[in-house]
Amino acid sequence: MNKSVLLTAASLLAAVTAGSAATPDTASVKNIVLVHGAFVDGSGWKAVADILERDGFKVAIAQPPETSLEDDVAATNRIIDAQNAPVVLVGHSYGGIIITAAGNNAHVKSLVYVAAFQPDAGESLASLGDSKPPAAISVKPSADGFLYLDLAHFHADFAADLPAPLANFMARSQVGLSVKAATAPATSPAWRVKPSFGIVATQDRAINPDLERSMYKRSNAKTTEIAASHAVYISHPAEVAKVIEAAAQ
Repeated sequence: MNKSVLLTAASLLAAVTAGSAATPDTASVKNIVLVHGAFVDGSGWKAVADILERDGFKVAIAQPPETSLEDDVAATNRIIDAQNAPVVLVGHSYGGIIITAAGNNAHVKSLVYVAAFQPDAGESLASLGDSKPPAAISVKPSADGFLYLDLAHFHADFAADLPAPLANFMARSQVGLSVKAATAPATSPAWRVKPSFGIVATQDRAINPDLERSMYKRSNAKTTEIAASHAVYISHPAEVAKVIEAAAQ
C-alpha cells in the first residue's frame, strides 16, 4: 500500500473518531439538576452536591413549591433551561413525579430516580402509593388541602438512619405537599424515551421498596439497592452520587 493511501485512511479514521467524540448523545454530561421530594426542600442535597462538584460536575438545585404538579414542573424546567447544556435530571420521592414530566425538556439526557415514584401515563403519587402501600403511618391532611408528616413519626418514617436532632429539625421545617400535586396524573413519561437509573432504599417506610423495584423494572432502569431509609440521599450521599455520575456517562 503506497504512502498516499495510508495517509488518506489515517485521515478518515481521525475524522470519524473526532466526529464520534463530539456527538452530544455519547459525550459525558457535566450538568446535574437535583429535585427534592415532598415535605423537604433542596438543602438536603448538599452532601451529594458537594461530592458531584468535587468530581467536576456543575450542580443546580430546583426548588419546586409543591403546590401543584404544573407549578413544580415549571420550577424545575426553569432551572434546567438556565443550564443551557445537556443535563442529568435527578429526583427524590415525589421529585420522581416531577422529573418524569420535566424530563421531556430537550436538555435532559438521562433521569435518576432516588427512592422515587416513577409513574406511567395516568398514574399519580396517590395511585402508586395505594397500589403497594408503604409502612409509614405519619401522613396527615391539613385543613387547606395539603399533606404533612406527623412530627412524632417523622424520624421513623422518613429518616430513620439520620441523627435524631437532624430528623427533628427536618420535621419542624417541612414543606407541605398539596393534595392537588399528589393526585395529578402523569401524561407523557420521559423515561419511555430516555435512559433512567433507579435507587431502591431497602429500609424505606415512605415508599414501599417493592413499589420502587417494580417501577424501575418496568422502565428497564439500571437499578441500585442501598440499605437506607427514605432519606437515602442524605444518609448515603457517596453511593447516591456514584449512581448520578454513572448516569452522566
